[in-house]
Amino acid sequence: MGLCQVKRVILSWSSGKDSAWALHLLRQTPGIELLGLLTTVNQAFDRVAMHAVRQQLLEQQAEAAGLPLVTVPLPWPCPNEEYERLMRDASARMLAAGVQAVAFGDLFLEDIRQYRVDQLAKAGLEPLFPLWGMPTPQLARTMIAAGQKARITCVDPRKLDPGFAGRDFDLALLNDLPAAVDPCGENGEFHTFVYESPAYSRPIPIRSGDVIERDGFVFADVLPAG
Repeated sequence: MGLCQVKRVILSWSSGKDSAWALHLLRQTPGIELLGLLTTVNQAFDRVAMHAVRQQLLEQQAEAAGLPLVTVPLPWPCPNEEYERLMRDASARMLAAGVQAVAFGDLFLEDIRQYRVDQLAKAGLEPLFPLWGMPTPQLARTMIAAGQKARITCVDPRKLDPGFAGRDFDLALLNDLPAAVDPCGENGEFHTFVYESPAYSRPIPIRSGDVIERDGFVFADVLPAG
């Protein structure tokens, strides 16, 4: 990249710890101009897909990050063909707005990485993976040591005990995780909501809501504290 060249990037934002850490690292990367956060939202529930984070909290994250929020509403249920159509439309809009690349918080799943590469190639956008290949035991502790704070909002009970839903992502949690569970939950064991991060200008006050089971997953609701 030349000295005067700047890559205009939008970050795929799940509301979780890996996205927030990717944002932190991208802000330290020369030649990157961040244009916003891109999130898919379940229209039926007004929540982030899979993480089940309320849209109000998603908007507070974007405000704390100081970046525009770009949402792609998804129907429920959402067949893969419809998902890809909606993302193609979103990619076309981003390209027209000057976006050159989309960054992701993926860590090591090759099939997901290749899917993103293939889909963005069709749209004329470049994929970026700032966390790719980082050892997850070390990465988890690095995030915690840097002051990033997250709450577990979703657990796959086939992979992790439901009692972990609603817990904070901290050293005590890492010590309690079974050995077969990835410390960053990269195999889908759990998902998180980040309420404090080096990438934020301020913490997001939250309180715990109900824990429910739906569609084979256990969800711990997170509510605005105010």
